[in-house]
Amino acid sequence: MLEQLSTHLVVDDRLRTAGICLAVDYGARNDPDGRGGLAHCLEHLLMAYPVNAGTSLCEHVERLGGSANAETGLEHMLFHAQVLAEDTEKVLALLQDAIWRPQHDADLVASELEVVLQELAAAAADPLDVVQDAFLTDLFPGHPLGRPVGGSVDEVRSLGITDIDTGHQEYFLPSRCALVVVAPEAPAGLPAGATVGGPLSAAPRRTVPQPLGRVAHRPPAWPDAFTWVSVGGRSAAADAPGSHSYQVLAELFGGSPSSPLYRKLRGERGLAYSFQAWHRGYTEAGAWRVLVGTDAGKGEEVVDVVIEALGEMARGGPAPDDLLAARKQARSKIRFGLESPLDHARLLARQRVADPSWTAEGEEAALAAVTAEEIAASAANILDDLVVTIRPEKS
Repeated sequence: MLEQLSTHLVVDDRLRTAGICLAVDYGARNDPDGRGGLAHCLEHLLMAYPVNAGTSLCEHVERLGGSANAETGLEHMLFHAQVLAEDTEKVLALLQDAIWRPQHDADLVASELEVVLQELAAAAADPLDVVQDAFLTDLFPGHPLGRPVGGSVDEVRSLGITDIDTGHQEYFLPSRCALVVVAPEAPAGLPAGATVGGPLSAAPRRTVPQPLGRVAHRPPAWPDAFTWVSVGGRSAAADAPGSHSYQVLAELFGGSPSSPLYRKLRGERGLAYSFQAWHRGYTEAGAWRVLVGTDAGKGEEVVDVVIEALGEMARGGPAPDDLLAARKQARSKIRFGLESPLDHARLLARQRVADPSWTAEGEEAALAAVTAEEIAASAANILDDLVVTIRPEKS
């Protein structure tokens, strides 16, 4: 496993706590056919299994006064903790036990899978969660990027301890990993993986790109109730040169009062209280969308306003002051993430598991260099194959 690991240490003697994050280049899209939710269930179990023949990693960390959690995405998993500085070495050792050497237990597997089913039930009851999955399904139909991260209820019910062990051995352990520690001093026990930008000593398992089909255009069935509306399209892949323009475009269409869409959607029309925009880059392509919550009878007007704003952006680009504000907002999110040791560790691990040479300074420079012409081209690309997904729909 350590052949696939890069380690990154940030020392800041002003800190009194430490942030620790392990990112793994394995996510829900890598689940085998018929085993959807495997990565998500494995994430749950690695945090729940006993370590050192005792309690779980989460409980150990909480008893030390810290916090620990994990998350699974389409293309990566994160395991992270924030602890008092004096407990950094102890938690690092526990994390390695939990992740590299799990103590599989059939009863605990069965119990935790029931917890996962409860999580899926809660998500299914929340239209805000449901519309996110439905949008990606429409954007990437029949493709691994269109699968829900948690899998289906039937898939999760079919999993057992053998599937969990196989997933850990055959998918998780061979994947590239990045371990980041942000602390007031260098801890002992940090694995001696590759340094920043250094070569790994063995070829890790990497995601194999798969051909993309056409997006799915489904006419919305508008309900007589509050609705979440997702409007967007495919954007640039994670490592594509144009990805930064989509990040800035998301700021121009986000929920900040400085956003041109905010002025139209909320200030001029009063159509929404809560809305947001994001861009996420994946292996084959990215996803860009605006998500708006609006009352019954207003959904079609919301879509029209978003399309109108995209059209204006595609024709003329953003106004200079709007572009400056959007670039600064995109950059500030990086800066804010560096202020907390945990957020710093999560940001660095998530980026460096894909690119060990990534730096916050380089990312800020790329965002600051985005031009109005690039923004216009990105908006035009979204308009060319626009996807509209809503939840709930009229039954």
